[in-house]
Amino acid sequence: MTGKPARTEGTTRRRFLATVAASGCAMLARPGVLLADGRFVIPDAEGFLVVDTKKCQGCGSCMMACSLAHSGAASYTKSRIQIVQDSFGDWPDDLFIAQCRQCRNAPCVEVCPTGANHVDTEHGNVRRVDPELCIGCRMCIQACPFTPARLQWDQGQRKSQKCDLCVDTPYLDAKGGPGGVQACVRVCPVRAISFTREMPSQDLADSSYQVNLRDWVWKRLGMTTK
Repeated sequence: MTGKPARTEGTTRRRFLATVAASGCAMLARPGVLLADGRFVIPDAEGFLVVDTKKCQGCGSCMMACSLAHSGAASYTKSRIQIVQDSFGDWPDDLFIAQCRQCRNAPCVEVCPTGANHVDTEHGNVRRVDPELCIGCRMCIQACPFTPARLQWDQGQRKSQKCDLCVDTPYLDAKGGPGGVQACVRVCPVRAISFTREMPSQDLADSSYQVNLRDWVWKRLGMTTK
């Protein structure tokens, strides 16, 4: 049988193995400190998204805004923030907002073999994915400690994507990132999402990222403020 051998999806095996072999060099080139026990400590992010799931109405405006700001397309699957709803659940357990935590010593950054998933020191140490370097291995998605994973697979581009706090948003009419605008925060009609520079007390705890954003108006409506 003649002809070119079939190529594997996303990248060739040879290219992937070569990339993994070079990952040690890529790791040393990243901002951070390699400790004696083998841990690679990276600088903390300068911004985080916190949410109030009791306030959220599940309208999906944040997802549409995220997708439009980053890709110019109105697509729930291209959103870097996800709302998970249980139609049979009771309030407030019928809804969950899955936003990137900008983890301390982020596992997704640590496992990336090419440096595509990296710490952007020019934009507040935001953890983000460079699509030009991403080879589509999905190691970062597998390494995410949360369910659902806070990174998404872009089926069209065949690459990983994640929240970058709107650092790279070519379709947003304002500067994003820490100190700028976050599309999801700006469009939420009930202000159930907020940006903060204060690192949550527990990096991997849901309770640290779920806060009370309700004000006196909600109290007058008879809604709990706890």
